[in-house]
Amino acid sequence: MGRVCYLQPISSRGRLVALAATSDQAVRAQAATLLARRGEAARPVLLGVIGLCLFGSSAYSQTGGDKTLSCPGNYALPLASQPHLLGDWCGERTRLEQRGVQFDFYYVSDNLWGSKNQQNTQFASWNRFRATVDIDFGRLSGQDGWYFHATALTQGGGNLGQDLGLVIGPSSLVSFDTTRLDSWWIEKRWLDDRIAVRVGQFAGQDFYGNAQFGESFINGPMGYALGNLFTTFESFNPFATPAAEIRIVPIDNLYLKSMVMAGDPSPLTSNPTGLVPTFRGNAVFVSEIGFTPGRNATSAPVDDAASRKGYSGLYQFGVVYNPGDFTAPLSPVPISGNYLLYWKASQALWRVDPKEARGLDAVLAVDWSPPNVNRSFMQLTAGLRFNEPLPLGFHNSISLGYVRNSLSADFLPPGMIALKIENGVEINLLLNCGPFLVQPVLQYYTNVGGIGGHAVVAGLRTKIDF
Repeated sequence: MGRVCYLQPISSRGRLVALAATSDQAVRAQAATLLARRGEAARPVLLGVIGLCLFGSSAYSQTGGDKTLSCPGNYALPLASQPHLLGDWCGERTRLEQRGVQFDFYYVSDNLWGSKNQQNTQFASWNRFRATVDIDFGRLSGQDGWYFHATALTQGGGNLGQDLGLVIGPSSLVSFDTTRLDSWWIEKRWLDDRIAVRVGQFAGQDFYGNAQFGESFINGPMGYALGNLFTTFESFNPFATPAAEIRIVPIDNLYLKSMVMAGDPSPLTSNPTGLVPTFRGNAVFVSEIGFTPGRNATSAPVDDAASRKGYSGLYQFGVVYNPGDFTAPLSPVPISGNYLLYWKASQALWRVDPKEARGLDAVLAVDWSPPNVNRSFMQLTAGLRFNEPLPLGFHNSISLGYVRNSLSADFLPPGMIALKIENGVEINLLLNCGPFLVQPVLQYYTNVGGIGGHAVVAGLRTKIDF
């Protein structure tokens, strides 16, 4: 998922007064209006998906009993049990996966309405189509321990967070309009995956500072990665840069990994297609240590319905460092070096059955960087997720999240009032039936842009896996 740098210009004093003057009653009225509109827009989609999943099991071919017309000899599956809309390609998809070749195609869209204070409601839609291929050369050609990955996308739409003046991005998908080869890499693993080296073009924020419960939230910091990692020029998708990484697992529940990447300040213009690796900017270094109680650290952290069974957790600490020169508003000369520290934790708190996924999870993350160099210098996220709260027969969850963003006073012009802490709260319902995902969401923000006022965002994420 993408990242956009929400570095908003400091507004004039007149705008500060105007933003602070709106009454709470007006904001509550706007929230009610947006929620009602969200409900009207989402109701047909929600009912359609639930209906397909509940009653789609009877949608078999009417020719040849339960056999399909396009794939003689294969039996159709209920819609809710098919992970892909286009099915198994008459068994070819399964045969390819058995040979170590796996394809994934999906479309995802965020449709959000937002309003700030007494201004008119604004609408923004962001759409993305992504194609991915993963190859295990051990299965394909007997070259054990060798892997290849590549993914490309086309995306575009409106930026509601920018329109509303928010620092916290309401959508984790939004970045820039593009059609691009996002990332690719070749990886070699040794000693039962305890040592791995990866070389290619991939984004730092996909793996360092990324959200642990990304699928469960819509907003940027909790749906993709902490929102101020870009201050060190740590790369983000889909604008990955040349990179290399090493990962070591000394014991079953502990890992250490480090990555170096090109800290390109403008990858959109320097490598717009992603086809020509471009080494621009300083080398950015990032390292992380992780503790994984209840799960094996040799496998990359995964957050899906199957991985949530039991009382597993994930605890991480990381450091990002860029040795280049950075401008500090109160310093007459550039400052050498910029860094960011982050801490992240997630834990299963309660399970109805210790061997199953139904229950309550918690997630917490915080980062910090020097406020004399970074305008958005500290961010905190916290959330709760209830897995499978509804007895629907397919995966669903209800998530509640909170984001707190702190802005440095060093970046204010003389005489300006101090910036405030921007806060955001999100609640959403996720319904994942077979290849379809529907996720209605409601968000509420205070101290918009660190200045003042309130904003309400409501909308819907939809995803189809082909």
